[in-house]
Amino acid sequence: VQLQASGGGLVQAGVSLTLSCAASERAYGMGWFHQAPGKDLEFLAAITWSESTTYYADSVKGRFTISTDNAKNTVYLQMNSLKPEDAAVYYCAANRRVLPRKSTLVDYWGQGTLVTVSS
Repeated sequence: VQLQASGGGLVQAGVSLTLSCAASERAYGMGWFHQAPGKDLEFLAAITWSESTTYYADSVKGRFTISTDNAKNTVYLQMNSLKPEDAAVYYCAANRRVLPRKSTLVDYWGQGTLVTVSS
């Protein structure tokens, strides 16, 4: 499975931004992680292609939304009310059998897209 993340950029605090992850094929579960400078990789959200199951980190619940477009084999991460601490490299991820709710459950990684949030 090849994953291509896009949609990052420089935004002001408080605005919304949507990231996209195009997959060459559908694995069972898709997810988003981010890594801020000097910090560990952090899980954000995961979803199955049927959208019957979603899972969010407590830190983004209610502010970030993960969704899929099955026709485009694309997973999205809508991020609202962005904060300076959301600045990071965002990675999409996939697992063939389970929701990738932690990095050890990831079979495939995208290349990352940088989000910078100015205050």
